[in-house]
Amino acid sequence: MEIPDPKTKARWIVEAALERKAERPVALDMRSLTSYADSFILLTGRSDRQVRSIADAIVEALKAHGEPPLGVEGEADGNWVLIDCNDAIVHVFDPETREQYDLERLWRDAPRIDLEIEGVDPNPSGLGGDEEVDVDDGEAFPAA
Repeated sequence: MEIPDPKTKARWIVEAALERKAERPVALDMRSLTSYADSFILLTGRSDRQVRSIADAIVEALKAHGEPPLGVEGEADGNWVLIDCNDAIVHVFDPETREQYDLERLWRDAPRIDLEIEGVDPNPSGLGGDEEVDVDDGEAFPAA
């Protein structure tokens, strides 16, 4: 099976999350910043129950594409579920936990990946990430 590019895998993840009404999806291109992941995907659920539901949908979508996650942590608490997808790391937060850890600010140098999903702003926070990346060819271009 062919390994999907970071943008394709991030799209699978975000589309599955949006089916469960996830909010504020952000995909970060981490290839130039970390050795352990090509992308981070950040999502928010309004409650612990919704956070768990979003995480479950993501796991099922990845399995359906032949890319089961290596591990899932935090489902019991439901305020931050971390899904290790090998080359992608998914963080599903409740609103308070996402604000507390503020990974968008921590990784503000990471370019946002424009997933080209209608209604999804690649840079909703307006923080950092002055470039969007077309991960198909890895070339950065200025955000519009």
